[in-house]
Amino acid sequence: MIDIADNSGAKRAQCVNVLGRSAAGTGKYRRPAAAIGDIICIAIKKSLPTCQLDRKKVHRCVIIRTKRPIRRPDGSYVRFDSNAAVIIDADGNPIGTRIFGAVARELREKNFMKIVSLASEVV
Repeated sequence: MIDIADNSGAKRAQCVNVLGRSAAGTGKYRRPAAAIGDIICIAIKKSLPTCQLDRKKVHRCVIIRTKRPIRRPDGSYVRFDSNAAVIIDADGNPIGTRIFGAVARELREKNFMKIVSLASEVV
């Protein structure tokens, strides 16, 4: 389950598929895990009554925060309190016009400049 951090109207979503990743790991459960900057497919589970997005369709979004720590090239680690994502359209632009909370700097390297510019804080 993922929090939606924009004003598109969706509040909570469930990850259905991670795009561009194969199943990693061994054992009984071999599911791909998404990191910051990955595009995933979601199903909206909780939304505002004014939400324009259809709950019956699958939407794409970009992960902007994860609980799992991220190692940076200088050796430091960054982690957030919750998993959060921003819903995007087919061109990779965010559907919402505002983004709530902090955004990781790794999105700049993955060319999500519109999301970085809308964010209030880049960590």
